[in-house]
Parts: sequence; structure tokens; C-alpha cells
Amino acid sequence: MGYKVAVVGATGNVGHEMLNILHERNFPVDDVVALASARSVGKKISFGDKDIDVHELAKFDFKGTDIVLSSPGAKVSAEFSPIAAKAGAVVIDNTSHFRMDEDVPLVVPEVNPHDIDWHTKKGIIANPNCSTIQMAVALKPLNDIAKIKRVVVSTYQSVSGGGKPAMDELFQQTRHFYMNDQANPDIFPKQISFNVIPQIDKFMDDGMTKEEWKMVVETNKIMGANINVCANCVRVPVFIGHSEMVNVEFESPLSPKDAFKAWNKARGVTVIDLDSDLGYVTPVDIAGEDDVFVSRVREDKSVPYGLNFWCVSENLRKGAALNAVQIAEVLVNKYMKAAA
Repeated sequence: MGYKVAVVGATGNVGHEMLNILHERNFPVDDVVALASARSVGKKISFGDKDIDVHELAKFDFKGTDIVLSSPGAKVSAEFSPIAAKAGAVVIDNTSHFRMDEDVPLVVPEVNPHDIDWHTKKGIIANPNCSTIQMAVALKPLNDIAKIKRVVVSTYQSVSGGGKPAMDELFQQTRHFYMNDQANPDIFPKQISFNVIPQIDKFMDDGMTKEEWKMVVETNKIMGANINVCANCVRVPVFIGHSEMVNVEFESPLSPKDAFKAWNKARGVTVIDLDSDLGYVTPVDIAGEDDVFVSRVREDKSVPYGLNFWCVSENLRKGAALNAVQIAEVLVNKYMKAAA
């Protein structure tokens, strides 16, 4: 027998992917419920080879629901995730609201699955930020063999991280450009087509953006470490797929060859050598893939023990929906028992 799973924010980009991945990975679902705002009621959404009705989140009774995969936005999740948890469901929340709550585990299954042990404190497990997830997956095998001292990361993040309206804005601005029309920004602070924007989320008092702050604090919570992280987050005119140039300083020697060995043994990482057919990986190359892809690995000779590498991942999958479903898989395999 399987589980009753509710997907909150089912009509959004991540919600769609959650439903797709539940079906792709044969997650043990007996009943799946799609939840969204009132304006989506009456719509149907695909789950495998069938269409399911979209129900209104505000009117849904979570009693009897085993797992909630939630990606409706932070404000909505702040209200409804505790309601679902109180009704007995375990909530895997993809928004930013609960990530730094000391009673909520922040989990990347390849890195810290053991933290799921304390999900019972609030009945909520947080899914990390998309850019943090892929970096943590790549860093964990290295930190296991040579303790990481400092990380400097520059991200090149696709517009899908801002949802469907952000993707629509890139499309429309590109279209306007070729029609010699003015491309006025709405979702982004500046024009995104044929441009790069060194701002993701709001600016904080110290000049960092909220996205950069997330990468700093989330990396250390996930890895249970005290790593100095300097993050620089940039939005680029790419529809799907986040890229990162990562510089890592270690406390002891770690050669590129040893890094390759560690990554090749790790779950969720694919390493591409410059001598291979691909040479290095770009977002176009990994569309629809689940792994974090590492390439352009080289020694950083500006510090005693340093490496540089290029890291690319599909942000709607591993950066969001897939990571949430993988948490759910650990949950049902180790912590939950399906109804008879």
C-alpha cells in the first residue's frame, strides 16, 4: 500500500515538476491531491497518464494526508504548512520560510539525510535554496576528505528560479528586441534579455542580496560545518539551469585527481573531463537531468590548497522538485509506514 500525498502550489513550475517526478520515480502513492489558489480550481493537471483536479488550498482538510510537498511561496507556506503538520502530515517545504528555523531540518539527501531524524519537532522539513543545493552536493565529497576552509562562488542563475512570470518576461523581452520594441522590466529590476543582473532577491543592510545570504547560512546548516562562504549571485538570460563557478580553499592538500575520485564515488554527481566529448557542461547540455554536473576542475595556485570547478544543475529538478521527492523517499523508507 502507498501514501496520500498533497502537492501545494501544483500549478506552478516546481509543482508541475513535483508531480512529474513522483510519477517518474514510482513513488508509492495511493492518492495524490493537487492544491493551489482559488483561481486555479476547476483546472486539471497531469499526473502520469491521467489528469487530476486542482483543489483549493484554503478549503482543503489535510487530515489523513501523509506527505505534503509544498511550493506555493513563502507567505502561503508560512500559513498552511503548520496547518498540514498539525493535521498529521509531514511537510516538505520548498520555500524560504522555514529554512533557518532551528527546529526544522534543512536537507539535501546526498549530504545530510540523518537530519531528517528530528523532523518530528515541527513536522516540517525544509528544502534548501536551489543554488545552495547543487553547491552542497558538489562540496560534500570534497569536505569528507579535506576539510573546507573557504568557498567563493559566483552563480549564473536562470530566470526559472523566479517562476513562470520571470520566464515569460525573458521571452517577451527577447521578442520585443527583435521587433524593435522597448522591453520594459516588470518582474526583474532591469532588462533581463541580452543582459545580466547582479541582483537576486532584495538587498540587505550590508549590501548582500538575500540570495547571497541564503547560500552562506544554508551551506553551513546543511553541512554542519563552519565554512566561510562568499557568494555572488547573478541572474542570466537562460530559461532553465543554474551554473556556478566555485573556488574552494582547503585546510590540507587536495589534488584535482583526488577530487575526481571523490566525486566519482559520490551519489548525485557526474564529473566531465576536458578530454571527454563534452569537455565541459552548460545548462543546455543537462536539461531534464537529475545529477549535479562538475567540469573545468583545476588547481587554484593563488592559495596553498585550492581548487576551482564549474558546477551546473537543473534548478527545477535537483534544485527544487527532485530534492523534495528524494527527501520524501528517505522519509518513507526509514521513518514512515504506509497504511495497510
